[in-house]
Amino acid sequence: MLIETVRLALDAIWRNLLRSFLTVLGIVIGVASVIALVTIGEATTAEVSAKMSKLGTNILFIRPDAIGPRHTDTEIKRFKIDDVNAIRDQVLGLRAVAPFDQTTATAIFRGQNHSTTVVGTTDDYLMAQNWELASGREFLLSEERGGQTSCLVGATIVKQFFGTFDPVRQQLRIDKIACSVIGVLAGRGQTSSGQDEDDVVLLPISTFQRRFGGTTEIPMMVISIFDGIDGDSIKSKITDLLRERRHITPGRADDFSIADMSSITAAFTSTAILLTGLLASIAAVSLFVGGIGIMNMMLVSVTERTREIGVRLAIGALESQVLIQFLVEAIVLSLLGGTIGIVVGLSLAYGVVWIIGIPFVASLSVITGAFLFSATIGMAFGYFPAMRAAQLDPIDALRKE
Repeated sequence: MLIETVRLALDAIWRNLLRSFLTVLGIVIGVASVIALVTIGEATTAEVSAKMSKLGTNILFIRPDAIGPRHTDTEIKRFKIDDVNAIRDQVLGLRAVAPFDQTTATAIFRGQNHSTTVVGTTDDYLMAQNWELASGREFLLSEERGGQTSCLVGATIVKQFFGTFDPVRQQLRIDKIACSVIGVLAGRGQTSSGQDEDDVVLLPISTFQRRFGGTTEIPMMVISIFDGIDGDSIKSKITDLLRERRHITPGRADDFSIADMSSITAAFTSTAILLTGLLASIAAVSLFVGGIGIMNMMLVSVTERTREIGVRLAIGALESQVLIQFLVEAIVLSLLGGTIGIVVGLSLAYGVVWIIGIPFVASLSVITGAFLFSATIGMAFGYFPAMRAAQLDPIDALRKE
């Protein structure tokens, strides 16, 4: 009897094919939107987390901060190179301590121009970032301290200016200064924010300060901790040392901040998950719209098939059989829409991640959840029309044409 009821439900859907298609379309759009947004969000989050993990979770970024709600950049007390040396010498467990400053400048080679990022730092920056050289050598101590115009170039600079030949010992012009290329950095791709990490020129910090910064101040330090060393303990020691060096009395707030890579990764991941969930929730509204469409179609179907329902009830059909028939129609429509929506959503997500160049990540739980949710929508919004059909009075129904 159940098989016969299902067959009747499918026949009813087939007889009203166009109306059934339009009803299914609402579910398709809702499920596809949710699947696509969640899949793209998870793929993006996974890609960024993977790139951040390559940097390691044992990296600290120290920046000077201003105290008080009203301040300007000139009121921020920046670091000195002595602060960098003090941390390196007095805090145990540190793998590398590097000063960091950057600006944007124009790189020029044989008449070609290219806007790039110029970074002033030391060899410790490469160590802290686990950044290897593809060719050449790192800075010498004499170059770091003497302010010589030696530079390391990223893979994008090599591609832009030098092509296939080795740029080492070539003269590259950065704005008004000429620097000798001593090494090429290994390619790293894009950062978590989408910036080309290889589009960079590294100069010794003293050279950068004299030629670009115009000051001996340092806006940031990058610190790498040895594996197995407690990061919180290191941060506490660095905080105590900097408070002493910056003459911060007890009770006053720090005028600097220390962030670690793990907290940055966690903050980004939680934000990405929140945004993905928010977008998916907005897209899920279309599922309810699709559910209302199913209910509307079923109510119309009940009205049109009143005589058919009356005949079935008059010849002995049970109310439960009529109820099941209309419920099956609603559930079949929603499951069909859910299945097509999953295929469409995954296809859209795959196309987007392929275009932006990140790995495709399909979540089985999201697919299963969307499928079950579409079935629930069909059952929930199909129940009222089904009950209305099952509770029709056979005599009244047969009187209606």
